[in-house]
Amino acid sequence: MNLVIVESPAKAKKIKSYLGSNYKVEASMGHLRDLPKSRIGVEIRDGFKPDYINVRGKGDLIRKLKKLAKDANKVYLATDPDREGEAISWHLSHILNLEEGKYARVAFNEITKPAIKEAISNGRKINMQLVDAQQARRILDRVVGYQISPLLWRKVKKGLSGGRVQSVATALIVRRQKEIDAFIPEEYWSIDASFAEKFEASFYGNDEKIELKSKEEVDKILAGIDSQKWMVGEVKKSEKKRNPAPPFTTSTLQQEASRKLNFQSRKTMGVAQQLYEAGLITYMRTDSLRISNEAMSSVRSFIGERYGKEFLPELPRIFKSGKNVQDAHEAIRPTDVNKLHSELGMDAAAAKLYRLIWERFVASQMEIALYDAVSAIINVGDYVFKASGQKIKFAGFMKIYTPGTDDEEKKDSYLPELREGQILRLEKISPEQHFTNPPPYYTEATLIKTLEEEGIGRPSTYAPTITTITTRGYITRDKKTLIPTELGVLVNDLMEEYFKDIVNVKFTAGIEEKLDSVAEGERKWTQVLEEFYPSFENDLKKAEEEISKIEIKDEVSDVECDLCGKLMVIKQGRFGKFLACPGFPDCKNAKPIVVEAGVNCPDCSARVLIRKTKKGRIYYSCEKNRGEGKGGCEFISWDLPTGAKCKKCSGVIIKKKMRGGNEVEVCANKECQ
Repeated sequence: MNLVIVESPAKAKKIKSYLGSNYKVEASMGHLRDLPKSRIGVEIRDGFKPDYINVRGKGDLIRKLKKLAKDANKVYLATDPDREGEAISWHLSHILNLEEGKYARVAFNEITKPAIKEAISNGRKINMQLVDAQQARRILDRVVGYQISPLLWRKVKKGLSGGRVQSVATALIVRRQKEIDAFIPEEYWSIDASFAEKFEASFYGNDEKIELKSKEEVDKILAGIDSQKWMVGEVKKSEKKRNPAPPFTTSTLQQEASRKLNFQSRKTMGVAQQLYEAGLITYMRTDSLRISNEAMSSVRSFIGERYGKEFLPELPRIFKSGKNVQDAHEAIRPTDVNKLHSELGMDAAAAKLYRLIWERFVASQMEIALYDAVSAIINVGDYVFKASGQKIKFAGFMKIYTPGTDDEEKKDSYLPELREGQILRLEKISPEQHFTNPPPYYTEATLIKTLEEEGIGRPSTYAPTITTITTRGYITRDKKTLIPTELGVLVNDLMEEYFKDIVNVKFTAGIEEKLDSVAEGERKWTQVLEEFYPSFENDLKKAEEEISKIEIKDEVSDVECDLCGKLMVIKQGRFGKFLACPGFPDCKNAKPIVVEAGVNCPDCSARVLIRKTKKGRIYYSCEKNRGEGKGGCEFISWDLPTGAKCKKCSGVIIKKKMRGGNEVEVCANKECQ
């Protein structure tokens, strides 16, 4: 009997179905050995020696695996194909006392029968360079987090934390907020002309572009073109090309799932993990754009058969990965391009994410899209207006997929047939005042994009980083927007003053490069820590001496405590903000914050409140709703009631979100049409 050890039960079940009766497949349930939670667990003065201990609560599992390993002919360590997975395999080899020759490290990029069989046939030794790179990151993060966090507890508030990547992410969000606060809008104007020929043109200037800064300038131009003829000048026609986006990496998957599916990065990675363990997609933690020859051949055959040869490029499209890419495995793609999302038999979230991955991958190997583009100069008096338009000539990859953007994308419009010298019929001239906008707030998509571009963190760290700074109360979400809290600004200001290196983008990116060099065998892992620690230790001593105790006052609400009459204060909890009595511990009263929906209950005319489930999903209920079986008004709805009743059946009229984000008012009674 051979023993195969993976990390999750779902993965174990899938792999077992491929290997047969000679193999027993067990799950380690993640790490079995790690640094202790109760103390730093690193001997800083002894070469940063880690004190690894068995993870609490896994004693029975460890004993079981030891017995199975002892009885096995060979043990295959089949943990995830990345640095973390390599480290888990290394820890397993120590815990199970595996001698060289008794075990093999096997890695696969996808959970399919051919990939598993090939991995088992090509076992190797544990790659200690990858293990050391993971150790260096783990110990570095432990040294930073376990020494800054207690400082914040003593000086600011218990439960806070500071960390190498989370502090930079918080700093980016706080700095953006400060840029927005300091922004002074500047006035500017536009002039648009609408013509009977069914198109619009925008003011440009004359020989050079003129920036319109005031109404006086606009009035002068309007006076100059009043009663003048509008004549078509030069007309240019061209063909524009649009190339498809590459297949997904971890970062781009999180960004696109945020834009198109409204998934938070944590949800994206959880669903992607399900898809990977079900054998439907390749490994979801990657920054590579590489595609295997087999996958390339398969997708090209699929495109030719499904969409026709005109949609298939003559040669495969090869995408180049950026610098510092760990090219150990492929981009994220379906393991079988012939399997469609409608055939999965999985929940809606999994089907949506799989479809996104499938469409992006297939589109990446399809032909470019072609546009017919037209631009025209419109002359009037001494001034020039410009018009442009385009329409799709050949859809190419856009037949199945168009990448999302963080900005509003203008819809395609096409100019009518225009000829030079043609006189146009003006229908309307529209001057409009505008003001420059401040830089946009970060969303999860744009923050992840920035972290990746700056070289901060790695694919596996983006989602947990955002989760951590949200849980700590450093940032809050307003729909997709990430906004720093007062606490986040306070902690960041302390970090900016006393730990400049930790919140320095270039310094943090430099650390990532050093960790990569450990994985490449170019330096020892202890060297990274030896170079980092002395200045960090000095910063710690200075901060300990200079930071005075900071009192954070809770925000006082206008809600009286039901039990003692004191005005309740706003606290930050695991599931967001809530009201608590300031008389704690004598008075332990707490309640959710009431947010009114602005409409009356359709059943009893009391206020409708906006509430959230523990998972953060918004719903609406009457303020008199005491909960199921507890009495009071029973009105509750996932959709916002308008306060009106249906004229046909007297049901509740609600605002229903449709695909595309539009809202329509409909009757909540499903039997009413």
